[in-house]
Amino acid sequence: MDAVTVVAGAMITVGILGLIVPVLPGLLLCLAGVLLWAWDVDSALSWTIFGCCVAVAAIGWVVQFLVPNRRLKAAGVPGWAKLAGLSGAVVGFFVIPYVGMFIGFPAGVFLAEQLRLRDAHRAWAATKAAVRAVLTSIGIELAAAVLVSWIWVAGVVLN
Repeated sequence: MDAVTVVAGAMITVGILGLIVPVLPGLLLCLAGVLLWAWDVDSALSWTIFGCCVAVAAIGWVVQFLVPNRRLKAAGVPGWAKLAGLSGAVVGFFVIPYVGMFIGFPAGVFLAEQLRLRDAHRAWAATKAAVRAVLTSIGIELAAAVLVSWIWVAGVVLN
């Protein structure tokens, strides 16, 4: 196994870990690792593997956008509450490094929904729906990244 394959594998591994702890653009990093490997190997098989990985990633990104947004719409969570959650996550990340975003997102959604609804129970229900949507989104991207890694491993073995 050559050094480029090892580096590509490391990029894919870091990409998957970056999805579990959302700090890095995980799926994009996985694709970059497969691209590096395909570029180095430069065979019909390696480019086919890369193409399959791009297709899986594209499907993952589309599903990652559609499914959680549909659920949030069904739960009645408006877009500005999601924006408030995102703002809370950014502020939380800087106030309490690394774990603050996990506190800031639900706090932002809850505060926005509390202001809008003036009902703590309904605001909490909307917050739970938003957190579930984020977890669903991360799960979908993680599944796509793991599938990309399996396709890449198959390509390495077949090559």
